[in-house]
Amino acid sequence: MERRSFLRGAVIGTSAAALGGTLWRGAAYAAPAQPGAGPYGALGTADANNIRLPAGFTSRVVARSGQQVPGTSYTWHSAPDGGACYADGTGWIYVSNSEIDPSGGASAIRFSSTGAITAAYRILSGTHQNCAGGKTPWNTWLSCEEVDRGYVYETDPWGAKAAVRREALGRFKHEAAAADPVRRTIYLTEDTTDGCFYRFTPTTWGDLSSGRLEVLVGGSATSGPVSWATVPDPSGASTATRNQVSGAKRFNGGEGCYYADNTCWFTTKGDNRVWQYNVAAGTIELAYDDSLVSGSAPLTGVDNVTGSSSGDLFVAEDGGNMEICVITPNDVVAPFLRIGGQSGSEITGPAFSPDGKRLYFSSQRGTSGSSSGGITYEVTGPFRA
Repeated sequence: MERRSFLRGAVIGTSAAALGGTLWRGAAYAAPAQPGAGPYGALGTADANNIRLPAGFTSRVVARSGQQVPGTSYTWHSAPDGGACYADGTGWIYVSNSEIDPSGGASAIRFSSTGAITAAYRILSGTHQNCAGGKTPWNTWLSCEEVDRGYVYETDPWGAKAAVRREALGRFKHEAAAADPVRRTIYLTEDTTDGCFYRFTPTTWGDLSSGRLEVLVGGSATSGPVSWATVPDPSGASTATRNQVSGAKRFNGGEGCYYADNTCWFTTKGDNRVWQYNVAAGTIELAYDDSLVSGSAPLTGVDNVTGSSSGDLFVAEDGGNMEICVITPNDVVAPFLRIGGQSGSEITGPAFSPDGKRLYFSSQRGTSGSSSGGITYEVTGPFRA
């Protein structure tokens, strides 16, 4: 059976039922993507925030590092990085990591149903270089330390419960996490030049205090079948987790990670690739590779990644043209937005509001090129459903 049809059938039979079928097209990619006309059209002229957007979209600044979040007394953290959104009654919450060392941690901004900011507060403190992370199905935020033998901290977006260090998820240079609610496992990336791709299966779903950490095994090819092997010592006390299993598949600088409907996408910055692990088929392949693009590559410096209800992937650039690019289920890659005047920064933390109408993200170092100059944005517009 042709792979695209197989994956569509697999999705309809599993996670489409669990997730309402809104994301099933996300598994229909036939990599690698090539440049083309994006679904939102060409970028317009720069707006007041020096952001170029397609017609019908607008931007606003919701927070600046070192300054009070508008309407609150809370000072926004430096170097905003990975983020996620959570439904909060008729409103929502956006959480954001702080990639500084020491005292990184994470903060949150609460919005009303109209998008007005109603509160901002700290949800994690005293940790190191919190880079990306991931949202759990039980509505916690996994904040990942990007340091040698770093930890994953499970945090409460509402700030009511104390953060918990989850040692069972392994000690390594963590980057991002993505939960698969169907198979009840969590995928993890590692930000080193010879890093690995992991999955953690908790003993009890919803409780990350214990479980099995595995590493992807499958040779050096960029496509084909892969398997998983248990990491003997997740603590990495004597041997780094990536070096404990013979044949562990290597990835050059693991970055963002996003799961939807039988597919886990993750990025590697060292070779500007977007990978897809097809869970139903047990295979891996490239969704995007800038070296395989015909003509000029629109997406370089791949970093954080998220998805929309249409099945589109939104990939943020670390450097490059300071763009967020979209990769469609039809394998077209095109710029969605571009930030001007901030070449010394990177785009981080893309996440959609629960209704899919607003996209949040940060410029980690803003116009100053310093971690104290971070800017967090919101883009509103006709995102396709």
